[in-house]
Amino acid sequence: MSTIEIEYCVPCGFLDRAEEIQHALLKQFGDRLDRVALVTGDHGVLTVAIDGEIVWDKADDDYDVDEIVRRVRGAI
Repeated sequence: MSTIEIEYCVPCGFLDRAEEIQHALLKQFGDRLDRVALVTGDHGVLTVAIDGEIVWDKADDDYDVDEIVRRVRGAI
């Protein structure tokens, strides 16, 4: 069982995106995950990490929930 952390920028208003990612991951992998946690951040951050390893970062990749789900699938 894996733990996923979605860190999002509060001042940027990324909560909606973080919740959309969280919902998609729980829907797809809920029975295989210990936790999908939302972690507050700043400075434009929006990342998805599995067991401490970042698998998606807004700074490097376009925002695409389906792509994030594919990356998580490949990592768990």
